[in-house]
Parts: sequence; structure tokens; C-alpha cells
Amino acid sequence: MAAKKITIVLLPDGGRKVRQIKVPRFLFILLLICTVTISAVFGWVMVDYQAMRKRASRLAQLQKENVQQKQQLVTLAQKIDSVNNKVRELGEFDNKLRTMVNLESSPDNSQFIGIGGSDPSLFDPHSTSEKAHRKLIRLMHKSLDNLETEISVQRSEKSQLIGRLESQKSMLASTPSIWPVKGWISSPFGYRQSPFTGEREFHSGLDICSKMDSPIEASADGVVASIEYDDGHGKILVIKHGYGLVTRYAHLDKALVKKGQAVKRGQEIALMGNTGRSTGPHLHYEVLLNGVPVNPLRYILN
Repeated sequence: MAAKKITIVLLPDGGRKVRQIKVPRFLFILLLICTVTISAVFGWVMVDYQAMRKRASRLAQLQKENVQQKQQLVTLAQKIDSVNNKVRELGEFDNKLRTMVNLESSPDNSQFIGIGGSDPSLFDPHSTSEKAHRKLIRLMHKSLDNLETEISVQRSEKSQLIGRLESQKSMLASTPSIWPVKGWISSPFGYRQSPFTGEREFHSGLDICSKMDSPIEASADGVVASIEYDDGHGKILVIKHGYGLVTRYAHLDKALVKKGQAVKRGQEIALMGNTGRSTGPHLHYEVLLNGVPVNPLRYILN
């Protein structure tokens, strides 16, 4: 039995002869199946190719973002390192201040050694090592925890230091450190020959000579404890400065302050006089520490 055939008619342009091609039916069906299959495969390949292009573009974008995020992470780690260094420097400066005011130094903070100190490769943003990436994040968290602890400790230590500095400031302000009057020393502190008896005696202060009514200044901050008169020293003004320190100003002509008044270093408190037993206008100036006269020159800075 002859195989069934399919006739394909070709109609050329112009007046050329019509051509007919007879193809076995099974071959035509096979060609048709192959054509459809190839078209389907080609279509699937094109769709998959487009999808791959989109995935490749997205992958490249993600890789770019990953590098940027790593760079930001590295930058943040470097900033944390910088803060660590500044905290360490502040700790060193704090210890110097504590030494100056006789406070015990803080312990050495060895945790501030730097994130990348032992492994510089951690700061490479192009590194593909996920292990190094995770290690960097762990070190950053640890460093931030250390900083938080150190800030809390330093806040407490700074309060202690400020208290001591305020105390020192008050003590320095209350320490007699300037000349109470401009002039020259006619009789120093210590043993001397009495200008009245000619015998050896202990002179408990400085005699500073100047012209009558020269202004006399408080040599430190304090409170006027008394203004009195006796035959030997004439008019006397006494200032208590705290910390066991007292200054006395004798042979005054006039007091410019009142008992109980607070005075500041350099404030005018009296005028030079010649009252009491005196050979001429001068100031008898004493400094007492815990009730014992000491040489005022030990305290005068200028």
C-alpha cells in the first residue's frame, strides 16, 4: 500500500509555472513536530537567557552593595579604633591629673588595643573571607561594650577628681601667696635684737616699711576673724583662711573691712599706720599654721 502523500503547491511571482511538491505525510508531520519543538526550545532558551541576564545584573548589584557595606563597616571599625585611642589618651591624662592631686591612678585599660591591631587584613573591604568579616563584627561589638564600661567608670572617677580639684582650688585660694603691701623688709622673721630693749628676741612675722596709709591687701581668700587693738601691735586685723591658716596685720592706721566679712586675695583691707610700739610707719605681717607662727616668705610667690 502506497504511503499517503501531502502535496505542497508553490505559487511563484510572475508568469512562471506553478510547482507542486509531494511529501510523504509522515515526513511532513515529523518536520512539523521538529519545527514546533525547535521553536519551543528556542523560546525557552531566550526566556531563560533573559532571566539569567536579570539575575546576573542583580548579582552584580548585590556584589557592589556588599563591597560598599563592607567599606562602611571598615570605616565604622576605624572610627571605633580612633575613639578607643582617644579614650586611652584621656585615661592617661586623667592619671596625670590624679597624680597631681594625690589620688590613686586608674588601672591600665588594656582592652583598648585597637580592633585591627593584631590582624590588619580585617580592614580590607575587598576581602572575601566571611570568617574575617564575622570576626570584625565581633570585635566591634566587644570594643563598643568596653567603651560603654569605660565611660561609666570614667564618669565616676571624674566626679572624684573634680571634687579633689575643687578642694585643691579652695585650698590654693586660701593660701597666703602675695605681698600684703609694697615696701621693703626692715625686720625679717626669726630671732633679732629688739629695737626697744636691745636684747635678743623672737620676731614672729615680717616688718614691711612703706609710707603712711599705704593700702594693705589680703594675701589670700578668707574671713575677717577680728579687728582689735593692743599696746604692743596697735590696731590688728586677723583673717582666718581655713586649712589651719591665719594671717595677722598689725600697726594699722585704719581697717577697711568689718569682722565677719569675707575677703578675696588682693582685696584692700586696711591702711598702713604707726600704732602701738613702732619706730615708724610699717606693717607687721604674720602667717600662722595651726596656731604656730611660720615664715611668711615660705608662702609668698612673687
